[in-house]
Amino acid sequence: MKLNNKIKKAAICVSLLAAVSCTGDFESVNTNSAGASDELLAQDFGNVKAPLKVIFNNILVQMPEWKYQVQQGLQGDIWSGYMATGTAFASGSNNTTYNLIDGWNGFAWGSAYSDVMANVYKVEQLTKEKYPQVYGMALVLKVQAMHRIADIYGPCVYSKFGSTEKTVEYDSQQEAYMNMLKDLDTAVGILSAAADSGEKSIIASSDKSTYAGDYAKWTRLANSLRLRLALRLAKVDNATYKAESAKALNQKYGVMSTNADSFILVSDTKNPINTISGGWGDILMSADMESILGGYNDKRITKYFDESAIVTGQYKGVRTGIQLESGAHSKFSRVGAVVKTNQIVFMSTAQVYLMRAEVALREGSALAKSYYEAGILASFEQNGLTAGEAATYISDNTSTAKDYVDTIDPLNNATAVNNVKIAWDDTASNEVKLQKIITQKWIAGFPEGQEAWTEYRRTGYPKMFPVLKNTSNGVISSTLGVRRVNFVQSEKDGNPGGVATGVTKLGGPDNGATRLWWDTGVNF
Repeated sequence: MKLNNKIKKAAICVSLLAAVSCTGDFESVNTNSAGASDELLAQDFGNVKAPLKVIFNNILVQMPEWKYQVQQGLQGDIWSGYMATGTAFASGSNNTTYNLIDGWNGFAWGSAYSDVMANVYKVEQLTKEKYPQVYGMALVLKVQAMHRIADIYGPCVYSKFGSTEKTVEYDSQQEAYMNMLKDLDTAVGILSAAADSGEKSIIASSDKSTYAGDYAKWTRLANSLRLRLALRLAKVDNATYKAESAKALNQKYGVMSTNADSFILVSDTKNPINTISGGWGDILMSADMESILGGYNDKRITKYFDESAIVTGQYKGVRTGIQLESGAHSKFSRVGAVVKTNQIVFMSTAQVYLMRAEVALREGSALAKSYYEAGILASFEQNGLTAGEAATYISDNTSTAKDYVDTIDPLNNATAVNNVKIAWDDTASNEVKLQKIITQKWIAGFPEGQEAWTEYRRTGYPKMFPVLKNTSNGVISSTLGVRRVNFVQSEKDGNPGGVATGVTKLGGPDNGATRLWWDTGVNF
């Protein structure tokens, strides 16, 4: 795929000022304080279906596929250790070798503001007063999208979005998180009350997820998002972490507990990774996935990847950050059945159980083991594997990650680094227990690399192979990897004063090595 040409030809609204103009009728929406008209309900919410569809489809961009590739495929999917590329984009000096390319890295920001935030604002103006259930769903989607942006860039525009001031101030990442938690308070209040009422759902026709407008499931999603955000705070604001995690777990509808609770988009097309990997061959299995899944004899490998075309009957991954020869690794394993579907998993029940395992671990509760095992079981069943297969896996106390062998170039070979076994061990240290939990969370979250990259930065797990080719000119550590993405060029051009507030609140240089607020380098 000629990715660079695609980017050059693209006309995308990226800056905040452009995001306003991207909505077309933003000014008229901004003045519609009365909420939706009676005709809106009669039309089955036709006026809000369109902006809601845009929101759903751009939390992770579905089409065109190349846009997903630069929004996430060449960011979180790579840096998480999930996938790698055998294509030497930009002459082999690019995100995979830690030379962060601004022309790629602005797309996540641009989509979040022009496609998500602007349309959430529109839905709010149309529905907040008369049809709060629709507004509640939009708020959950807003947090689902925007915590990702805070986790990519750090400081971002959240509370000041929609401002007409010349300079739009950035929230610090901490401020953004606190505002997101407030939005979840509002959403849970609305959606929980609607679930309690037993009324027919008015959001069903606009709901592009498998929830089909079920208020209770939307409430559980909001609570699960709260738990995710709360865990980010465990090391930097323990009091808020405890209060927010308790709020999530103790709310009437609780968090996800069955696989039917997983938040899954029903897309109009197959997962874009299917084309990027299966069609273009631009993205392949990573060496880290081969080492961990292969070493564990993990049957999920058969769902996540196709066998390689270079070694019959084997799964072969590519190591990230190596010297790539043209086409040499193209026959390594491509991403498999998990992306050959139009259902895109944004958050799974397996991940939530593993979050609960971490909460229990931090509280010194014996429930950590049961939540850990429940998370593995949920992941196996989510991927069409049996409870018996999960039970055998859970009890495995011998398997560990395997050494990596590159059949093309032995210079890329590496000794396994994520050396923890599968079975829970009550006698292990908290650090080892956390490594087990996050390793299984990493496996269960595939192929959604953004969350996996965030958890890797927050905890350091799973341990991954360092890059061998680092073209960051000494800015980014080969061992620590990319910690964040630079503020985008369109913002520097269109909102320079705002970017200045962001840099101040970042507390370090605006580059890929500066740690985010919750990225402390310690776990306990």
